Amino acid sequence: MHKAGFVNIFGKPNAGKSTLLNALIGEKLAITSHKVQTTRHRITGIVTEPGYQIIFSDTPGIIDPKYKLHEKMMGAVRSALEDADVALLIADARTDFEENVALFDSLKLKAPILLVLNKIDLLPPTEQALLQEKWTAWGKAKKVVAISALKQEGIKALMEGIVALLPAGEAFYPEDTLTDRSTRFFVAELIREKIFQLYSEEIPYHTAVVVTEFKEKNTLTKIAAEIIVTRETQKGIIVGEHGKGIKEIGSKARVDIEQFISQKVFLELHVRVRGKWRDSDLYLKEYGY
Repeated sequence: MHKAGFVNIFGKPNAGKSTLLNALIGEKLAITSHKVQTTRHRITGIVTEPGYQIIFSDTPGIIDPKYKLHEKMMGAVRSALEDADVALLIADARTDFEENVALFDSLKLKAPILLVLNKIDLLPPTEQALLQEKWTAWGKAKKVVAISALKQEGIKALMEGIVALLPAGEAFYPEDTLTDRSTRFFVAELIREKIFQLYSEEIPYHTAVVVTEFKEKNTLTKIAAEIIVTRETQKGIIVGEHGKGIKEIGSKARVDIEQFISQKVFLELHVRVRGKWRDSDLYLKEYGY
């Protein structure tokens, strides 16, 4: 019997959803940083094996919306709640148990639940055992699996738990499909990841990235992208003294993009100021939200 289904990942910001998606897929599809709200889109990764196909979705961390951008992010979460065949609820093992319970209860999920305890390697064994007992006693999860997504520990047991809960069905995508997102989308995400990693305070949250040119040639892919900010002062910070900042973003992003598309890349970056883009339906649509 062949199995296939949509397995969607939910949790608080910084629980490790994107790192988990990358570990399950075996490829870097979702960008990661230590900052909350790094993930803004619903990102799909597909695993196809002889007996099953899993369409994984990483969703933005669940937050109270303050901008239209946040509302769009929570819209992605709501659509993922509705179409999940299996829900992976991921909790950082070090965070407050009651807070996570309140959040997961509020989701009102109809799909079978797998509770994923992440970053378990950061707790002593006695605390690990107690926490697993508490989550088992919660009673809403078909299984509680302890993992370290970063160290890829417990991933095999988690995959076995997921496959056991998948409904019977034929594959939704051809077997060589890794994602339903375009290469341009991932290029923009890799550039945005570097901004999250290199800049502190509010800069990353005011930033969007749009790929304006993507030309593949025999030996080189030429890519141009705009980094969108809300104020001139932010533009100055990103460009940096004598262009040092934007050069660093470009050089770090280029390494990852070349790895992702398996070709040499010429990357050109520009910074553009668009005030209040996070609250503009027009701009949000243009930037893919």
